[in-house]
Amino acid sequence: MSIRWTYAFVDRRIELLDRAQEFWTAVTDTRLSAPRGSRGEFVTLVPGGGDPCVKVQGVGGGSGAHLDFCVDDVPEFVTSALSAGAGMAAEHEGWAVLRSPAGQLFCAVPWDGESVRPPVVHGSRLDQVCLDLAPSRHDAEVTFWSALLPGWTSRPGSLPEFHVLVPPPGLPVRILLQRLGEERAASAHLDLACADIEATRARHEELGAETVARGRHWTVMRDPAGGTYCLTGRDPETGGLPA
Repeated sequence: MSIRWTYAFVDRRIELLDRAQEFWTAVTDTRLSAPRGSRGEFVTLVPGGGDPCVKVQGVGGGSGAHLDFCVDDVPEFVTSALSAGAGMAAEHEGWAVLRSPAGQLFCAVPWDGESVRPPVVHGSRLDQVCLDLAPSRHDAEVTFWSALLPGWTSRPGSLPEFHVLVPPPGLPVRILLQRLGEERAASAHLDLACADIEATRARHEELGAETVARGRHWTVMRDPAGGTYCLTGRDPETGGLPA
């Protein structure tokens, strides 16, 4: 099984899709692809250099995020995921929607030749999907994702509630598993690595975002479409914490 590329999806309510597209193209310095889907609900954010690794999707429920894994052999990846404990959410021609044991959706799709990460823009890079997990589900999710992604580095994070899955060099999106302080359904949000959180926060507010909360090394934001995401104090080039 070979994962060739990864996409981070910005999932926002379809009636607010225009707001989400406008904001996230500005944040990532990209342009919109032609829309796809029966309701025009899928769009790729096309960078000025490198290959795309972020998409925006209009959804019927609440805001969130998910991952697409681009693979050489979709059926093989699906079989591996089911063996590791995933559930099948929906089968389509050539691709599939799966569900982790805690209920987080992710997709297996064919690889389309993507290979070059887009550059850092304005001192930041959208490079991480954070899975927000109930305490009772966290350890099982760490086990599941570590088994599903054997070529990735699975290690504890900087704080006890975090666990990180770092992809092989060249792949553009990491996974962070966060153990919450309460029991609730699994969800996900996006993280940006920022050389200067305050400078990035100010720019995002100019583009219409709101600051929700500040943590030790991160700031929680809300975009104009109502979705939350985080600005994190990590190196935008490597994704790691500063030395």
